[in-house]
Amino acid sequence: MRRTRMILASLALVACSAPGTAAGVADKPDPAPAVAAPSAPRELVTGLNVPWGIAFLPGGDALVTERGTARLLRVTPQGGVTTVGTIAGVVPRGEGGLMGVAVSPDYATDKAIFVHFTAASDNRVVRYRYDTTLSDATPIITGIEKGANHNGGRLAFGPDGYLYVATGEVYRRELAQDKNSMAGKILRVTKDGRPAPGNPFGSRLWTLGHRNVQGLAWDEQGRMFATEFGQDLYDEVNRIEKGGNYGWPVVEGNGGDPRFVNPLITWRTSEASPSGLAYTPGSLWAAALGGRRLWQVPVTNGQVGTPVAHFQNTYGRLRAAVRAPDGSVWISTSNRESRGTPGPNDDRILVFTP
Repeated sequence: MRRTRMILASLALVACSAPGTAAGVADKPDPAPAVAAPSAPRELVTGLNVPWGIAFLPGGDALVTERGTARLLRVTPQGGVTTVGTIAGVVPRGEGGLMGVAVSPDYATDKAIFVHFTAASDNRVVRYRYDTTLSDATPIITGIEKGANHNGGRLAFGPDGYLYVATGEVYRRELAQDKNSMAGKILRVTKDGRPAPGNPFGSRLWTLGHRNVQGLAWDEQGRMFATEFGQDLYDEVNRIEKGGNYGWPVVEGNGGDPRFVNPLITWRTSEASPSGLAYTPGSLWAAALGGRRLWQVPVTNGQVGTPVAHFQNTYGRLRAAVRAPDGSVWISTSNRESRGTPGPNDDRILVFTP
């Protein structure tokens, strides 16, 4: 059970805040809004099967994962699709399967790409060489706890050149606070999977106390943000700081406990279930699964303003949100999964201009 003080604090927040209010910064004025409506999305690709992760190659083509089929696709900005290959060892179940994908910042020389997937015994990160074909599969992180749900899955290289790995607590709540477990954490590692220099605990862990992180993004100053699924009360956007403890399972949302980092933004869970997260100058873009909308969160100098919802109930469940090299944002639908209601063109990748 959640602690009583957390529930009281959450109820107080409901009483004084509108949905999507900036939690923990209510005493500060909103920064100048950057909430001009985005362009109407264009339909880039149709007929996919739960496109989960998107990462861009030099030149603008994207690698796209399909969670259930374990296919890795290559998608051009014009909508051309080719199958790169099927990732060996993927065991889809529930929310698990082939999830995140990342491209090395040194791809021009090392040709390295990375995928995060659920295997028979664990969640893991595997490095491949991709130069027209996939080769040299090398597991760099194994032993991340797996479950039917809350497998995390997002991969992204930060501006520091290290690989960040989002994990979930696989419905074993206690793991989120266990520094001996990689579940319920954000990891920071080298391209060989070793702890990155400067990590706070002498291990792969960068932060802890997470329920299920599926979105990672950075602004121009290198400030890091992440989306997080709540349970019954609040979903979150967090500012990620080295060594931070984000409270789960002791608190959900703004708990008022000095041991834990409060979120920048909270939503009711019916409004969000946020997955992918992208940053463009002045805004974060959070793809909402249960909320079936795209949230735009104005950001100025690391401070957030009032979120604005776009495309509500237009495209169904939204999974990925990634900024493309040309400045557009690619989002994917996630309607061909058990909680979705697929339309004739699902699943899709949509592109809009902020």
